Amino acid sequence: MGIREADLGELTARDSLRRLVTAYSRAVDRRDFALLRSLYHDDAHEVHGDMFVGGPDAYVAFVEKALSNYAATAHYVVNTSFEIDGDHAEGEVYKINYHRTLGPDAHEVITGSRSLDRYRRDNGEWRFMGRSITLDWSTKRGVDADAYRDFAAGSPPGRPGPDDLSYEVLKLFGRFST
Repeated sequence: MGIREADLGELTARDSLRRLVTAYSRAVDRRDFALLRSLYHDDAHEVHGDMFVGGPDAYVAFVEKALSNYAATAHYVVNTSFEIDGDHAEGEVYKINYHRTLGPDAHEVITGSRSLDRYRRDNGEWRFMGRSITLDWSTKRGVDADAYRDFAAGSPPGRPGPDDLSYEVLKLFGRFST
């Protein structure tokens, strides 16, 4: 008994949606704003509570400005649930988000959130149509600079932008950046 074509189509859609939501994390953490913009349909709508409501171009500008306050960010997708109906889908994406501020009094903000997403597939490609973010929990603490020196000594630190080691080591990932 083989895989039915309908089942294969759903598996492919789920994989494409998972790749889309993880590409969002990469785009934000590497500050690849061209990649971030490419993940949205032109008529998409983003809602980040009272911080931001608007379309994709304004959202990318908002993210770029917001990230200028952080030395590092890491957005981890930990759980996904997708409902697919033809070329439309919805998703609830659980995330753990890390933000380390700049400066001598730097602190770390770690949150658990969910993005409540709507997606549309055009010409075989899934993109965001709408995203609403909900915060489930948050914690804030001072940065322990010694921890960054002591742990995994010799490993290069992750960096926002094209100086990150991933751009040198993972050559296939460059095809997603513009």
